[in-house]
Amino acid sequence: MADTSTVLVTGATGFIGSRLARALVDDGATVRALTRRPDAYDGPGTPYGGDVADEGSLADALAGADVAVYLVHALDREDFAERDAAAARSFGRAAARAGVRQIVYLGGLGDEGDDLSPHLRSRREVEGLLGAAGVPVTVLRAAIVVGHGGISWELTRQLVKNLPAMVVPRWTATRTQPIAVDDVIRYLVGVIGDERALGEVFEIGGPEAMTYVDMLTVAAEVASGRPVPIVRVPVLTPRLSSYWLALVTDVDVTTGRNLIDSMSTEVVVTDHRIRALVPGDPLPYREAVRRALAERLAGGDAI
Repeated sequence: MADTSTVLVTGATGFIGSRLARALVDDGATVRALTRRPDAYDGPGTPYGGDVADEGSLADALAGADVAVYLVHALDREDFAERDAAAARSFGRAAARAGVRQIVYLGGLGDEGDDLSPHLRSRREVEGLLGAAGVPVTVLRAAIVVGHGGISWELTRQLVKNLPAMVVPRWTATRTQPIAVDDVIRYLVGVIGDERALGEVFEIGGPEAMTYVDMLTVAAEVASGRPVPIVRVPVLTPRLSSYWLALVTDVDVTTGRNLIDSMSTEVVVTDHRIRALVPGDPLPYREAVRRALAERLAGGDAI
């Protein structure tokens, strides 16, 4: 992290936001945690009441902030794209009025074009809308983030745990580039307040490009010491897959369908410029899985 005094973290109670707030506090930043329930907040930093969907509620939290980190998404709703677009416009305007010098956004990895899923297209739209009022935006684009509490990782963990054999649809042969949550936090901290990152888009990922079947296989080996038999089926649409996921995991149908839509698109890192700005080797997928399971066990939950 560069010389930055005050950072507002949205989504501060979430999977990424809670970890980032802790890392920033440990790094010496003054952290403001945006939450709709400030009285109930017990995490790192100082809680500020506000809602990205309510532009007027953001003024106090943003006043005097140097950097704002935007970590808000609405995948559990059918109209998530409209909601995310409206919130990004509001947040960008409020940040500009407050004189914020940088917005940092964690978006989704994937090539530009018509083949992007609705989820990834929405992420791209938010990138532009956050900066529409004039605040420079730094974007980090990631695929699946592996860590305890992450929704995409939780799908993987529960599938491996709950199914003696894995019946997988064709889209699981799509390649992706998973990244450990520790590396996501390291990259976020690294670009915050760094003038070289203003207005830039960086791709972030772990060292391996792998299919979803590969990911499931490795996760099963780490969790149980044995592989899970894989049975491929030729036709299972994203919609049907989402109902299947809802049967064998606790992820709701709408969120599952939005995630699966994105899993049909290959998302691999093609631009490695972030390595020059934030040096360090990212963790291998197997180690990321081991850490995610270890954190879950440390919290008192079974693998």
